Amino acid sequence: MRNTDIIRRPIVTEKSTWEASEHNRYAFEIDRLATKPSVRDAVQDLYGVRVLSVAIQNRKGQMRRNKFGHWKTRDIKRAIVKIHAEDRIELI
Repeated sequence: MRNTDIIRRPIVTEKSTWEASEHNRYAFEIDRLATKPSVRDAVQDLYGVRVLSVAIQNRKGQMRRNKFGHWKTRDIKRAIVKIHAEDRIELI
């Protein structure tokens, strides 16, 4: 799998921005088949930073409804990546 297939997109929210500035932890949406070592290698290659740790979350989709019926949003796999204190990732 290519690095651009493993890392789908960065997650930029208020909470993830605070984590990035205070604790040097960045959130990414990743492929469902990605593992911690593959995420570590992909972030190091794409952004040129030193990765200290990787935490992965499997987030289940939510049930939504409107007047036409019910449906489930897609499941998302996230990676929270902690990088070295001297390194930074510019996401914007």
